[in-house]
Amino acid sequence: MSKLFCALLVCGLFLVCATDSHARGFDEIMASGTLKVGTTGDYKPFSFDNNGTYEGFDIAVAESFARQLGLKLELVKTTWKTLMADLKADKYDIGMSGITRNIARQKEARFSQGYVMFGKTILINKDNVIRFGTLADVDKKGVKIGVNPGGTNEKFVKANIKNAEVIMFESNLAIPTAVADKKVDVMITDSVEALYYAATNTRLAAPLAGDPFTRSELGYIMPASAERLQDTVDFMMDQMILTGEMHTLKAEYLHMAE
Repeated sequence: MSKLFCALLVCGLFLVCATDSHARGFDEIMASGTLKVGTTGDYKPFSFDNNGTYEGFDIAVAESFARQLGLKLELVKTTWKTLMADLKADKYDIGMSGITRNIARQKEARFSQGYVMFGKTILINKDNVIRFGTLADVDKKGVKIGVNPGGTNEKFVKANIKNAEVIMFESNLAIPTAVADKKVDVMITDSVEALYYAATNTRLAAPLAGDPFTRSELGYIMPASAERLQDTVDFMMDQMILTGEMHTLKAEYLHMAE
């Protein structure tokens, strides 16, 4: 056997091993006894890491999924930067963290049906309600905008903000506090999150949430090959709607009445 052939054989085996990572099939998930859910833990009211204990709407839905399937729930920490890479590396089966359904993600994975409609809007200190009435008011020199990297908030800011100063925060959870303390003027975020913070912090306001800059839906993300898992997730979501469980969770966590 020639040295060249051996070298090619070794390279080929390496490539096979390197690309052999594949998503767990539905039967494999059921056989394992565990449902692995990826979540960021930094996006109230959907996913919040409260000193090691995860809370929020999507966490409650994940618990319902695991209960319906008769599986143990394992919450896997991910980040907005590594959300897709972690999914492709089979670190989790379903991503549940207030994830926006968009075509860029759909090209690489697959989504459940949507469960909340929303749009990008502003969260501000209530003292600045008169100051910020439009997106043009936000995009001015002297305005400080807080945003965390890797998600759709940053993408919106990059596409629409040309004059204001953008300040990056590694933790999404730190930005509302910075707005309340007037360390930054504006947080660009989803209307659901903005309304949540405005309802739970008297120093904050979301004056434009009723007419957001964009319109999107949130969904649960799964590997591109997970057709049966997606069907099952959609089925379980429909069951939760029929039984009233989804309505109850939205009222409790999102302050939404359907």
